[in-house]
Amino acid sequence: MSTTAGKQVAKKSGMRVFKPGEQLFNQNDHADSLFIIQKGQIRLYIPKGRGFVDLAILRAGEVIGEMGYFDEKAQRRSCSAAALVTTEVIEISYNAFGKTMEGLNPWFKTIINTLADRLRKTNAKVKELESNSVGRGTDGKVGEYVFFHTPDVTRFLSMFYLVMKTHAELKESKMEIHLSKLKFYMFDIFNLAEVKFEEFLRMCVENSFVELANDPDGFPKLIRVANIDQFRQMVVFFNTQRITEDSKKIIISSRCEKLLGAILNQFALAGVDKEKWQADISAILEDFASKNIRVSDEDIRDAVNCGFCEDILVDNGKLTSVIHYSKLKKVYPSIRMMNAVKRVNETKSSH
Repeated sequence: MSTTAGKQVAKKSGMRVFKPGEQLFNQNDHADSLFIIQKGQIRLYIPKGRGFVDLAILRAGEVIGEMGYFDEKAQRRSCSAAALVTTEVIEISYNAFGKTMEGLNPWFKTIINTLADRLRKTNAKVKELESNSVGRGTDGKVGEYVFFHTPDVTRFLSMFYLVMKTHAELKESKMEIHLSKLKFYMFDIFNLAEVKFEEFLRMCVENSFVELANDPDGFPKLIRVANIDQFRQMVVFFNTQRITEDSKKIIISSRCEKLLGAILNQFALAGVDKEKWQADISAILEDFASKNIRVSDEDIRDAVNCGFCEDILVDNGKLTSVIHYSKLKKVYPSIRMMNAVKRVNETKSSH
C-alpha cells in the first residue's frame, strides 16, 4: 500500500469545529479530505509575497477541498483555508468519497472528472495572472502587501453612502437597509470584491459606524447607521489623502487617536460647542492611568502637527491644550477609519 493510500485510510470522516482564525489547511499541504460547511464562514486565500491574496469567502452548504481528490499528479492543496468565525464542517476523507464515486454510473463519473479537470486548469491560469493587492518593488521583487489601498476604501465608502442615501429607510432615527440589498449593489451592480467588503463591514461594525440588527427571520442582516453624513465626510477625507503629498498627509497614531477621542468626550460631557476650547489633559491622563491605558502627553504631538490643537501648557502642574474643536469633531471619524484600515493592513500583512 502506498503512503498516500495509507493516509487516506487513516483519515476519518466526521464533524469538526474550527475557532476564528484556525486553519483548515495550508497551500501545498497533502490533501486527504474535503469539507462541507454546516455553519460559519471559511476564508480561502493564497500566500503572495509577504502577504496573501484573498480568493473567496465560503458559507454554509458550500464545499472546500474537493479538487485535491481529482488532482492525480499531486494531491496538494491549491490554496489555504481558515475559519473567519466559529465554523462547523463535516470532513469526508477521500477514501470514503472515492467509494461513493465508484458507485456512480461511468458516464456521470466521466462528466465530473472532466469538469474538475477544466476547473483545475482555470485555477492554475488564475494563479499565474493573480497580482491583487501586492505592490511592485524594485529589481523584480515583490513590494509590501496591502489589503486595503486608499482607492479601495474610497470606493467602499462612496458606494455605501450612495446606496444608503438612495435605498435605506429611516427607522427610529437611524437609516436602515437589509444586507442582501446592499450586497446586490456592491457585488452585482458595482462588482466590488466580496472579501474586501466583508472586511470593510466588519471594520465599520467594530468601530461603531454601523450597527447590525436581526431581520424578521432572526438573522443579523439589518444594517443601521445613526449618522450617514459621516460616510460622506470620510469619502472626502480619503480622497483628499489620496491626492495629498506624503509630507502633508494627516497622520495620527493610535495613541493620539485615543487622546483625541477622550478630549471630544470631555467636551461632550461639558456641553461644549465652540470653535476652540481648552481641554484638561491632566484629567484625561489620570483616567487613562487608572485604566492602564498607555497614553502620555507626548502622544498629542501628531494632533499639534496636523493643526487640531496647540502645544500643551503647564500651569501649577496642570496640563491643558487649546483644541480646535469644530475641526477635530468633523475629522475625528475619518481618523478612526484611517487607523482601522491601517490595523487591518498590518494584521493581514503580518500573516
